[in-house]
Amino acid sequence: MTDYLRLRQICLVAADLDRAVHDIETVLGVRVCYRDPNVAKYGLVNALFPIGTDFLEVVVPTRAGTTAGRFLESTGGRGGYMAIFDCHDPERRRAHALALGVRIAATLEHPGFYGNQLHPKDCRAAMLEFDRSEGGETLTGAYHPAGPDWQPFVRTDVTRALTGIEVSSPDAAGLAAHWARIIDLPLSAEGRAIAVGPSVIRFVDAPAGSREILDTLVLDVADPAAMLARARQAGLPVGAHGFDLCGVTFRIAA
Repeated sequence: MTDYLRLRQICLVAADLDRAVHDIETVLGVRVCYRDPNVAKYGLVNALFPIGTDFLEVVVPTRAGTTAGRFLESTGGRGGYMAIFDCHDPERRRAHALALGVRIAATLEHPGFYGNQLHPKDCRAAMLEFDRSEGGETLTGAYHPAGPDWQPFVRTDVTRALTGIEVSSPDAAGLAAHWARIIDLPLSAEGRAIAVGPSVIRFVDAPAGSREILDTLVLDVADPAAMLARARQAGLPVGAHGFDLCGVTFRIAA
């Protein structure tokens, strides 16, 4: 089997799925490729959007007492919920996490799919998940979380790629080292970034006493000015280089 590890999917939590879908499709120019019925047992509904060959997921709680609902309440809705890695060896990564003292929050098994969600308190900032889809050796192959036929839904004329994420912490260097140990990849020379294939996870300083959060998604887009204009028209908070949506900042890469 070909060895691979990719930062493949980011999961956000929202209170209103219809509004989130409308804003994401309108501003990013992407389309829903799948709504996973398996998340209902966790008290959730969701929507998956391909961004190139990566994915953005939004989940919304449908009942009280869900983990995602508690996340919304405790964070005030700010911050990303999960960073999900597509890999050839989730069993090894499970054992590696346990050896580090990181607990397994959930084991995911479906036909053709196996994965492990790591405990968010042990990960810090956001939950990390390591999955494998049978037939997923290539980026255009099977990817179980996005459904059986996600490929025809890909659009890259507006948003071309999700190039990375930024995670903020009052202890950015310590969090970077912690994630590097869990992900089992080296830190950059300055100790504030992890390269996962073409994606980069960057760790940025936050004021003392701040909560650690997955704060920013970085996008490669065709027309930055037009995207910012659509975000303003949708009523989203807009800055010089990005906009806020579903609790995170979408920053347009320079």
